[in-house]
Amino acid sequence: MKSRGEPNYRIPIDGSSSISPLLLHEEQELQFGDGGHTRIRASFTGSVFTLSTTIIGAGIMALPATMKILGLGLGIALIVLVAVLTERSLEMLLRYSKAGKEVKSYGGVMKDAFGNGGRTLLQICVLLNNVGVLVVYMIIIGDVLSGTTSANGIHKRGVLEEWFGSQWWNGRTAVFLVMTFAVFSPLACLKHIDSLKFSSAVAVALAVVFLVITAGIAAFKLINGTVSMPRLLPNVTSITSFWNLFTAVPVLVTAFICHFNVHTIENELEDPTKIRKVVQASLALCSSVYIMISFFGFLLFGDSTLDDVLANFNTDLGIPYSSVLNDVIRVSYALHLMLVFPVLFYPLRSNIDELLFPSARDLALDTRRFILLTIALICMIFLGADFVPSIWDAFQFTGATSAVCLGFIFPAAIALRDPHAIATKKEKILSIFMIFLAVLSCSVAIYSDAYALLRKKLSP
Repeated sequence: MKSRGEPNYRIPIDGSSSISPLLLHEEQELQFGDGGHTRIRASFTGSVFTLSTTIIGAGIMALPATMKILGLGLGIALIVLVAVLTERSLEMLLRYSKAGKEVKSYGGVMKDAFGNGGRTLLQICVLLNNVGVLVVYMIIIGDVLSGTTSANGIHKRGVLEEWFGSQWWNGRTAVFLVMTFAVFSPLACLKHIDSLKFSSAVAVALAVVFLVITAGIAAFKLINGTVSMPRLLPNVTSITSFWNLFTAVPVLVTAFICHFNVHTIENELEDPTKIRKVVQASLALCSSVYIMISFFGFLLFGDSTLDDVLANFNTDLGIPYSSVLNDVIRVSYALHLMLVFPVLFYPLRSNIDELLFPSARDLALDTRRFILLTIALICMIFLGADFVPSIWDAFQFTGATSAVCLGFIFPAAIALRDPHAIATKKEKILSIFMIFLAVLSCSVAIYSDAYALLRKKLSP
């Protein structure tokens, strides 16, 4: 009996699973005069939006805080460096998937290089990364719409509470239920990632709205002289502040992770040979957005920038219509995260299904398993959102562990393993550099976080 990863006249539709011709016939085949069939293909533009939506998520909210740690000059340089390394790691994955026989997913490339153990390790990392990031989404959406109470008991009202007062229906639980049934569930039930291209386009547009308004406010205050140009270099005054610089690296790594969706997009692309151009266009777009958000966010709030810059838009900005602009910014980005949620939930569900039920029939053909797995994962994400104290903590954990493996260590390890003898000497040197940089920076980040936490616990 063939497993789901093996060819059996099936057309792969996501990062780890495939779908039978019967379901294709029922859902997405185009009829021709000669009785032939072909599947609906994704356009170049739609694929760029889908991949960009995978990249641009809650990570954008933590980028201004990284500028506060690194300084504007070093911070922007690292954004560019991580973007370049991400493009190279994706190029490695795509090359090795083409060299392998019938390899149509990240998991397939890992299995081709390291066997079933490699694929299982990848699936575990996808679980940790995507659950961690989706937990961050829930935290931000809940904070924006329903408000949050800090550790010292100070309550910051959410948008709905500001508009309608404290009501049972705008509490955190009620808002989560409405989001789940009205937004997450319908989008999560779509079987093809290209079906999310329109919601992805809207999500990117909402991120641009956030950028434009933030840039406008910062420019207005700069002209009026109420803000000054931010520092370009980090403020290193002790060995502790030096090690603290490394804590920004996992956040930057997490902000560019999209590797688990690139094969899914390639499989549905109208012209699969254009996947590298899709990757380059998406990374160029996202890098530009990240640099501008980092610059204008840090310019606007300086050393008062919070871990989640969205929380800074809850006070008087010192400009006309401040409260209206605050609401527009917060609501637009909450809507953005709602639309990004299913794009990351899609590969999460597929990989967990492969991990838990490797011999079962395709998830798309088993409605009962599809629904139960979806409900279980959403419940896990809700519970995680209740226990994680801040988005910086979540980004530190996922960025220093699973994200750095997905983005750099695994692709570089595949190139060094070189199962098809196609790696160049230059590529192997780059792979060694990527692994060294990833392990060093994230090890120091974990040490720095643990040391800071220990000092906080021991301090009177």
